[in-house]
Parts: sequence; C-alpha cells; structure tokens
Amino acid sequence: MPIDFSKYIASYPDFPEPGILFRDISPLLENGEVYRAATDKIVDFAKERNVQMIVGPEARGFIVGCPVAYKLGVGFSPARKKNKLPGETIEESYGLEYGKSSLYLRTNAVQPGQRVLVTDDLLATGGTIDATIRLVEKLGGIVVGTAFLIELSDFKGREKVKDYDFFTLLKY
Repeated sequence: MPIDFSKYIASYPDFPEPGILFRDISPLLENGEVYRAATDKIVDFAKERNVQMIVGPEARGFIVGCPVAYKLGVGFSPARKKNKLPGETIEESYGLEYGKSSLYLRTNAVQPGQRVLVTDDLLATGGTIDATIRLVEKLGGIVVGTAFLIELSDFKGREKVKDYDFFTLLKY
C-alpha cells in the first residue's frame, strides 16, 4: 500500500504572514519509515539522471541531500552562509523580501562536468535554490535536476527552476 505522505506534513496558518498557509516536514522526519520512503523517491529520480554529486542550501538542504547522497554513494556539499565553510569559497547573492543575502560554496565542492542534483526540503520563493544552481554552474558542474519534498506553489519558486529537470514529492 502506498504511503500517503500528506498525512505527515504540518500546516501553519498565517505564517510567515496573514493569509499564507505554510507547510512543514517535521512530522515526516519523526517517522523513519515514511522519511526513508520519501527520500527513496528522490533517489530514484537521481539514479535516472546519473547524479554524481548532491548540493543543498543551508541546513534544510542537508535534510534531503545527505540521505540521498548516502544511498547513491556520492558526495554531498552544502551551500552555506558567509564564514560557515572552511577554505576558499565562491559567492552568489539572492533577493529576500527584506533585502539580499548570499550563499557560499567551496571551490572544490563540484568538479567541472560533474552531474549535480540540487536538493532542499521545500521549494518556496526559490531564492536559495537559484543561488545554489548558479554556484554549481560557476564551478563547471552540470545541474541535471532539482528535488524537493514539498513545493509551496503560492510562492512561485518553480519559476526559478523552470529550466531544470524537477521533482517534488508533494505540491500545495
């Protein structure tokens, strides 16, 4: 019997602002079997694209990227905020509702020509995903897909990843 993943998603009304219904994967993470099944779907997506490396932004990207990378037997590299990565890094800025921020990636994180899957727990505005994709491409990596557990369609993040192969487990 297939798992109804939607039963394992929390909903928060009026977050981050009134009239917005936000979704969160915390209940999914609490159930190991459901979480494994969810990440297995992304593993299947990655296998079809011969992924050689996983890159994910900040802590949320780790939630999906690390288990997928482990199951594939490939590396995982985080795109992080300033001064959170040792060694030489490159930078990409992205817009926020209240200004700009930046993500950084180690210069040796991705090799030229390497097939990369960019992952995150959810796709909302797409700012961090767009910046992560640009970081990978600056290093010569080939983004062969993007994968998420949840897409929050009201935030229009898909517009930022429209040119890339796309996987999402649940869409709201």
